[in-house]
Amino acid sequence: MAEGALLEPDDTAWAEALSRTRHDIYHLPAYARLDAQLVGGTATAFRYDEADHVLLLPLILRPIPETGLRDAISPYGYPGPVSDVAPVNSGFWARAARALVELLNTHGVVTAFVRLHPLLPAPRISLEQAGTLVNHGQTVSIDLTGTAEQIWHDTHRTHRKQINRAKRAEVEIVFDDWDTFDTWVDTYHATMHRVGAREFYFFSHEHLHRLRAALGGHLHLATAVRRGEVLGGNLFFEYDGMMHTHLQATRDGQIFYADKLLYHEVRLWGRERGNRVVHLGGGVGGSDDSLFQYKAAFGNGRQDFHTWRLITDPAAYERLAGAPTPESLVGRFPTYR
Repeated sequence: MAEGALLEPDDTAWAEALSRTRHDIYHLPAYARLDAQLVGGTATAFRYDEADHVLLLPLILRPIPETGLRDAISPYGYPGPVSDVAPVNSGFWARAARALVELLNTHGVVTAFVRLHPLLPAPRISLEQAGTLVNHGQTVSIDLTGTAEQIWHDTHRTHRKQINRAKRAEVEIVFDDWDTFDTWVDTYHATMHRVGAREFYFFSHEHLHRLRAALGGHLHLATAVRRGEVLGGNLFFEYDGMMHTHLQATRDGQIFYADKLLYHEVRLWGRERGNRVVHLGGGVGGSDDSLFQYKAAFGNGRQDFHTWRLITDPAAYERLAGAPTPESLVGRFPTYR
């Protein structure tokens, strides 16, 4: 018998499903609940059970103003669907995807926008039966299972040279010195102003402190310090052998290549703790831009990044945005936002 349900974060069925699947920090109820507060939504998870197998997908349900309807997005980051069923069993995944569409429809949800996890693949053929997959380009990862010498060898010579310059300039990387946290958050905000980031990315001190409280030992801070001054920092996740850069920022002015040294020391720290991979992400919007090239110079791991777009109530969608077109399904989605 197959069954789908939407779960609240406190429902033990959410944690029980995760205990049976390989998953990441983005799938935790505490992470989804906190992320929902940022967008004025409600955290939930779609759970699909079939025989003795399970699939789980965290979502944030948001009200669509003046409609009485809602739409769904995945929490910030990479919380794609996870299951104890291998992707090769595309039939199970396809049935789960169809059940997701049907269930969201009954809950007054018009669309769903889901970011897939680059390191935990889902079968594309199954997801495409229920919605539209968009490839945004590649992300960069670093294999930590090899030697430190191999990691250094895989780093572009320019980055290697600048990492050595940072060391000669007496830049030091300190891990989990939370006394520097608020100073670094101010640095992060200055960076967001410098790059002209959207308002969403100006995460407040309060939110980041709540994030630390919610994730405990899975959240770490690497701070670059020179002669008592904080030059920058890397806020990153560590979970089940996978590390992800969450936020990295450096101060305005001279930083003595602290940004390069941060990435280098974080990966060595992770390797020493037995992690398998550190995921740096990609360019802006997944594009092959200067940010992507910057990250790519640290390692040669590459994986595709996709988003999955679902229209779960076609009639309501047409009232809000008109008939969907191929262009509207691969551009900004949903178009009524």
